[in-house]
Amino acid sequence: MSINKDQVEGRVKEAAGKVQEEAGKAVGSTTQQVKGTVKKNVGAAQAKFGDMKSHVKDSHDAKDAK
Repeated sequence: MSINKDQVEGRVKEAAGKVQEEAGKAVGSTTQQVKGTVKKNVGAAQAKFGDMKSHVKDSHDAKDAK
């Protein structure tokens, strides 16, 4: 299974969003919590997109190898 840019960037954004969300909770900032949640979800979506790209590429490569 290959790793692509979307998988890496998505997971980094997801982790950063989780940190921002928790920091917002710690200081009582609803704005930071919401921004963190949004960043986390955008990152998760990007990572899933990267997972699907990788799956399609791997399937295509396996088909070509036959």
